[in-house]
Amino acid sequence: MIIHLKASVNASQAKDLAQSHAAILFKQEDQHILVTSSKVKELPQLLTDFTDAFFPMESDIQLASRNYQKTLREIQIGNQVIGGNSNHTMMITGPCSIESWEQIKASAELLREYNLKTLRAGCFKPRTSPYTFQGLGAKGLEMLVKIREEYGYNIITEVKDSTHVDLVIEHADIIQIGAKAMYDQSILRKCGQTNKPILLKRGFGSTLQEFVQAAEFILSQGNRNVMLCERGIRTFETKTRFTYDLCGVAFLKEHTNLPIVLDPSHALGHRYGIADLTRASVAMGVEGLLIESHPHPEKAQSDPAQQLNFDEFRAMFKTLRPVASAIGRTII
Repeated sequence: MIIHLKASVNASQAKDLAQSHAAILFKQEDQHILVTSSKVKELPQLLTDFTDAFFPMESDIQLASRNYQKTLREIQIGNQVIGGNSNHTMMITGPCSIESWEQIKASAELLREYNLKTLRAGCFKPRTSPYTFQGLGAKGLEMLVKIREEYGYNIITEVKDSTHVDLVIEHADIIQIGAKAMYDQSILRKCGQTNKPILLKRGFGSTLQEFVQAAEFILSQGNRNVMLCERGIRTFETKTRFTYDLCGVAFLKEHTNLPIVLDPSHALGHRYGIADLTRASVAMGVEGLLIESHPHPEKAQSDPAQQLNFDEFRAMFKTLRPVASAIGRTII
């Protein structure tokens, strides 16, 4: 249950009420909000005099539910807006990993060709094998900051674990929580304590319920700026890297109030089908696309098979705006 307390309830009273009812407390604008388990279906009698409004919920998808907030959340990212009534689909592109200044500079120039404003690159890489490239770490983050200063881009990069979460929150414009970190509550809670946009990726073995409940950890700390990212789930199929769950995306669009970003690069794992999957993603009417591109994918130190070279990205991008226009959306 979500409980909006009256404006007359001060911080000390709100804290006491939260503790006595085993509720999570956060403040949104000028209002204190309590969130209890969804098993609570009736307002506790002791809260009656302190409550402005309350919302019984069907499951622990609560703050993200359309039953609580019917309209899609609007998120400001730099000078751009997604969600709400904007009808914008944000193209986020760049290499899987930042590897050198020359590489990331070339990626920045690609974005400028299409007046795109959001550059992705991993600095701390959560790899499956300990013997593969683990990222440039803080050095890579410094290069991304320089790119932002030079080009004015929004920078998105991934948090691998809690040891560097504060560093990424400080320097990135969008914080990505990867599939392997979706269950890391220390990262989720820390990201809930900032107002910066958070891109939460679905774990490849996670149900939709588990995925959105992970987002609830962030939302219930007070950060409203959460995006959900579908990047494929592990199924019985072996011919593709993962299975791209567009049925799940339809569910998220219908039942949650969070903007949705789609990542076909990680789902398929091979560049041959990325353009087709991206067109399908645009047609879903989502708020963002996450496409990996690299000046020389064959030389990439991580995930070379799924990254588009620049000519492949250019050829694909030409086909996206007509698809977006057909459903009344604009790619930014």
